[in-house]
Amino acid sequence: MRAVLIAAFLLLPPAAAFAAGEVTLNAPESGSVSEAEGLEAWGRIYQVLSHPRCANCHTGASDRPMWSGPSYGEARPHGMNVQAGASRIGAETLPCSTCHGPRNSDLRHGPPGFDGDWMLAPVEAHWFGQSSSFICEQMRDPERNGDRTLMEQAEHASHDPLVAWGWNPGPGREKAPFSKQQHTDDLLIWGAAGAPCPE
Repeated sequence: MRAVLIAAFLLLPPAAAFAAGEVTLNAPESGSVSEAEGLEAWGRIYQVLSHPRCANCHTGASDRPMWSGPSYGEARPHGMNVQAGASRIGAETLPCSTCHGPRNSDLRHGPPGFDGDWMLAPVEAHWFGQSSSFICEQMRDPERNGDRTLMEQAEHASHDPLVAWGWNPGPGREKAPFSKQQHTDDLLIWGAAGAPCPE
């Protein structure tokens, strides 16, 4: 499995670079990144993925988004008994778009939004409350990462509008750490190092 992922990543042209919104993807040359550098990049990746801006909607088999982070106190399921259902967008009960519109509310802690579909992540992408090694292995597993290569994951992070919302979450919410560019760079560094996972 790991060999397939690494092989897919190494097929990229050296220092491949192309624009993706305001983020640029610059893949390091194969063999130019050590395992230690890859693990260091993974440490920052994990800080982003486990942060409330990302993890609150990566709840696995639960169809309940979470409210957690400095502004919420103790972690708890989304208020109003919100359930996203099997559709992950609330189609079975109350669609997420009922409250989550095309942009963030101007009110502090008002319903956040963005120009796209507000939804929970797929069941396989369970990050909330998970360890670094668990999420790392999930990111390397095509059956649990949306069947994406490592480069496709970096592309997803660089241009997906819901991912970008993590760095623009509206008034009263802490942003995801680092920046979208740093996160994308770290995914590329991690991939070029062979996608190492912590023990």
